[in-house]
Amino acid sequence: MKEISRTKSPVPVEVFSPAYFKMNPTPNLYDAMQNVNGVRPQLNCSVCNTGDIHINGLEGPYTMVLIDGMPIVSGLSTVYGLSGIPNSMIERVEIVKGPASTLYGSEAVGGLINVITKKPSSAPTFMVDGMSSNWMDLNLDLGGKFALGKNVDVLTGVNLFNYTNPIDNNNDGFTDITIQERASLFQKWSIQRDEGRLFTAAGRYLYEDRWGGEMDWTKKHRGGSDIYGESIYTRRWELISNYQLPTAEKLLLSLSYNQHDQDSYYGDMEYQADQRIGFAQLTWDTELNNHSIMVGSALRYTYYDDNTPATASSEDVNINKADEVWLPGVFVQDDITLNENNQLLLGLRYDHNSRHGNIFTPRFAYKWSPNTKNIFRLNAGTGFRVVNLFTEDHAILTGAREVIIEEELNPEQSYNVNLNYEHKIFGDGGRYIGIDATTWYTWFNNQILPDYETNSNQIIYSNLEGHGVTQGVSLNIDVELPNGVKLMAGGSFIDVYTSENGERTQPLLTERWTGTWAIGLPIVETGFKIDYTGNLYGPMKLPVLNDSDPRPAKSGWWSLQNIQFTWQQSGSQLQVYGGVKNLLNFTPPSNSIARSFDPFDKNVQFDGNGNPMPTPNNPHALTFDPSYVFAPNQGIRGFLGIRYLIR
Repeated sequence: MKEISRTKSPVPVEVFSPAYFKMNPTPNLYDAMQNVNGVRPQLNCSVCNTGDIHINGLEGPYTMVLIDGMPIVSGLSTVYGLSGIPNSMIERVEIVKGPASTLYGSEAVGGLINVITKKPSSAPTFMVDGMSSNWMDLNLDLGGKFALGKNVDVLTGVNLFNYTNPIDNNNDGFTDITIQERASLFQKWSIQRDEGRLFTAAGRYLYEDRWGGEMDWTKKHRGGSDIYGESIYTRRWELISNYQLPTAEKLLLSLSYNQHDQDSYYGDMEYQADQRIGFAQLTWDTELNNHSIMVGSALRYTYYDDNTPATASSEDVNINKADEVWLPGVFVQDDITLNENNQLLLGLRYDHNSRHGNIFTPRFAYKWSPNTKNIFRLNAGTGFRVVNLFTEDHAILTGAREVIIEEELNPEQSYNVNLNYEHKIFGDGGRYIGIDATTWYTWFNNQILPDYETNSNQIIYSNLEGHGVTQGVSLNIDVELPNGVKLMAGGSFIDVYTSENGERTQPLLTERWTGTWAIGLPIVETGFKIDYTGNLYGPMKLPVLNDSDPRPAKSGWWSLQNIQFTWQQSGSQLQVYGGVKNLLNFTPPSNSIARSFDPFDKNVQFDGNGNPMPTPNNPHALTFDPSYVFAPNQGIRGFLGIRYLIR
């Protein structure tokens, strides 16, 4: 909520600049996260390719995404809101792993991703970045700034993405990746005020038309039951403002509002949704002797309406009733500098959920730095999350399974502790080695996980009667050599499980091992730079439909690797880059979509309990299901791009 040197923060924060993401250029922020240790973009559907961000093995709904510190991307919009943020507008991305509910409230249970946009005053006057691949996709980022008089700077960014070339390399009859047309416009205003007081306002509009499905699907089949397709129209706009009050004390008023309209069909199942989130926050930031104190009050209003039972009246399921939740809260945080080597942070947040009542989330952090080269950080705290199922689980929306909610769902609570160690080694000629190691443990109460296994035609939701745990260790290494070579590598061991009635179960689509790397090798004499990036994931449990499902119940080890060559003439602002993505040409099994030849289950027979029955043309008793997905279907491909900027 305020800028601070990373080394002075008692909370471990990972910071990534645009230069890091340019080592593996991607058309959106969602894909860019694949090279961050412990952070994994997870596809949730083989057909429409929607997904979310996993942090330390926890599912996407546990991750909060912020823009300039404001909770602008959440709930329904998490699925689509990470697309269309113009990369030209990003100053840096900050990642906190572990609960951050003390400052940010609900949803920041697994961690948060904070996208900091550029300040108009320091942004380039104009920039363009265009990229395409031999799959015939095109991504274009445009950005620039201009001044209105002496006191107003305006930053504008545009992102355009187009892919209209259906490909079916795995021969399952379905598109390997979705057809997409996306346009996003971002604008940020910065107004100079007396005594340097802050006043910024920003807005973003996103429109996206995407579809995936059978290769001969067209718009005339939308919503029909002859040819299967998943078609999603998304319209979304966001407003953000930060205004420092004209007072002697530092009082900051932050406001945001976003509206997300979705018009979609999953086969013949219609899903119309409208989500609106309003947020207001007032913070007081002050220094008192060795105390850095922040006190704040926040109010979040969430409106959600759709055409599913999620918003049906409790008295009559045929009557629609929009879901409205008010979440006022207050928080206080005291960052205490005990002495030159010791720092203590204490925090407490109180929220009142209009549905679930009072929620307290305390927080504790301690930093010990015996010298400038070694830092130890110990963090502990609690978190909470209120679940809205129909905004988070794609499998519900496909209509392939019936949704069973066994009880009134209570909010999840978590208790977290993590220990972080940071070590720096400085050598001659600018040589640097940084080591960052973390171990963590999180215990969950009332955890809500979908049960896909009891009945292959149902998704059953209930509060876990036992408890859930995520624990593990991670290691990051950052190396810089005098010749300009840079190496960033990381690895994590993640152990996630639930325990109920004495039985320990590993959740679906949760890897136990993960690794990432990025190596930059400049060839100064020629103006070339070579970047080699990649990730490696260990086996994860996959959502097979039943014991006789012929598809593997676990994935093997798999890796996505990329190489890029960048050329820039000395003194020039023009960059030409190109390379190969997915060097190993890894793709999931070709039968990832169960019964892709019968997407409406017209030839599936069911028993009296709704379970599919084995028949001669369906010996494994399967139903159509696109949720068996853990990696993109897009194989090896070449890409080429151009960047140019005017300072």
